[in-house]
Amino acid sequence: MHTLSVSALNDQIKYLLEESFSRVLVEGELSRITFHNSGHIYFTLKDRDSAVSCVMFRGNASKLKFRLEEGMKVLVDGALTLYKPRGSYQINCFRIEPSGQGALALAYEQLKEKLASQGYFNPDTKKQIPKFPSRIALITSATGAALQDMLRVANARYRLLEIDIYDVLVQGESAATSIVHAIKTADAKEYDLIVIARGGGSIEDLWAFNEERVADALFNAQTPTVSAVGHEIDWLISDFVADLRAPTPSAAMEMILPDTNELYMTLDSLNEQLKNYFAQNIERKVQKLQHLQQSYSQHSVERKLQLKKEEIASLKNSFSSTMEFFLQRIDAEVTNLESQLPQAIAAKVNVAQNQLLHLQKMLESNHPKFKSKKGFAQISKNSRVVDIASLDIGDVFEAQSDSVVIRAKVQDKRKI
Repeated sequence: MHTLSVSALNDQIKYLLEESFSRVLVEGELSRITFHNSGHIYFTLKDRDSAVSCVMFRGNASKLKFRLEEGMKVLVDGALTLYKPRGSYQINCFRIEPSGQGALALAYEQLKEKLASQGYFNPDTKKQIPKFPSRIALITSATGAALQDMLRVANARYRLLEIDIYDVLVQGESAATSIVHAIKTADAKEYDLIVIARGGGSIEDLWAFNEERVADALFNAQTPTVSAVGHEIDWLISDFVADLRAPTPSAAMEMILPDTNELYMTLDSLNEQLKNYFAQNIERKVQKLQHLQQSYSQHSVERKLQLKKEEIASLKNSFSSTMEFFLQRIDAEVTNLESQLPQAIAAKVNVAQNQLLHLQKMLESNHPKFKSKKGFAQISKNSRVVDIASLDIGDVFEAQSDSVVIRAKVQDKRKI
């Protein structure tokens, strides 16, 4: 048997392997993904039982529309190759598609989620769209039907507008670069508005407006931006990032430009309002002047003196009437008192006499000499009149008639 060197063996295996598996289509799950500085992507493709190393070189990696993520299930189109220094084989990936989902749809959702988390869609960061723009930059294809539609609407609505057209690629690999360059150039020229526009098409045709580079340029622009791409049902990343989203290119011009006919009508209305305002204002001034004239005549020196004279005369009359009424009331009260005085004195004397008689009667009724009867005397103890039944044996008491007081002591007590 012929002896081979390791290198020779690997050369033969490399030849056989790469000839036999010049194109393979393999489905599996992504694992251990490494994005190298060189632009190459290294990862492992695995299923439940096995794994194989993979590489996607920079040229093919730059064409990926979505970002590879750990655990993502993908379909890899490539060729087997042997890395001779280590004697290990790997799949050289030409193209990668997500399993069960389109690459563009996945890339769209990934970028949308990323930009939303970075605040690109925040309404608070949106710039105000001017009501009466005078200069706008229109970024679109100079040969597209969308441009003609926009110019037609602009000419019909607002002829005072200055429009600068930036001819760009609106589809294809170089479209995003062309659009970004136009946005940055226009942003440096201080336009009132920047409009990016394109007619309808497939998701592949519109993809340039889903590129992250275009989103960055729109977000970083100092000039207010409008995204008018595709039809009303098409929602692009540029629609979310721009300060205003228009459903179609022609609708964008209707949204950002005032209607000249409406302006004329508004001017007519304002003119009428102005006339009414001045007429009403003049009428108010005339009324105010008349009021001032009346006020002046009412507040003049002569008028004030006349008012003071009238006020003094009124006070005099009021004082005279008050004094006369007061004197009449005093006179009536004196007359009344004179007539009532004898009666009051007699009543007072009568009451005093009655009280004196009453007191005399009480005195007589309480004096011992008026109370005494033969064989009876008033019993008192300690100078207080008491009932004889209340006395006990040994008590000292006094028995008093109208002429005699006897001091005695209870020797015996019995009931009868």
